[in-house]
Amino acid sequence: MNGAPRDLTVDHRATLLDVLREDLGLTGAKKGCDHGQCGACTVLVDGRRANSCLLLAVAQDGAEVITVEGLAAGGELHPVQQAFLDRDAFQCGYCTPGQLCSAVGVFAEAAAGHPSHVTDPARPAGRGPVELTREEIRERLSGNLCRCGAYPNIVAAVEDVTR
Repeated sequence: MNGAPRDLTVDHRATLLDVLREDLGLTGAKKGCDHGQCGACTVLVDGRRANSCLLLAVAQDGAEVITVEGLAAGGELHPVQQAFLDRDAFQCGYCTPGQLCSAVGVFAEAAAGHPSHVTDPARPAGRGPVELTREEIRERLSGNLCRCGAYPNIVAAVEDVTR
């Protein structure tokens, strides 16, 4: 959990989100819809973004889980966190932790060459990184909803990190 091993005994029905918030006190990931539709609970599991409200905690045994609290390292904000501050890419902040984790996951997906719905279909998957254009960023972050409408600044912040 955020770079440190954790040994927990949890109810086999508990979601990762509930364990994060209730058992570990990591309240960055939010319970928005509880159906995996809003992205407020997005975390990184073994480097891939995931909706923690849909994951059973017991199924994550041995996995590396990174929450928004674990993005900063050594007192330094993660570049995407700094870009969100610089671009004022949040209003109420409710969705921000999920947006941040999702953006970090997007960088890894694009670097690995994973295509999105808007990636040129003629481009072979997995053959070099996918350029994160404004359209790619919007598509890849489309599973994270912002009720305040901070999308233009969110996209701009993510775009800043890609430069």
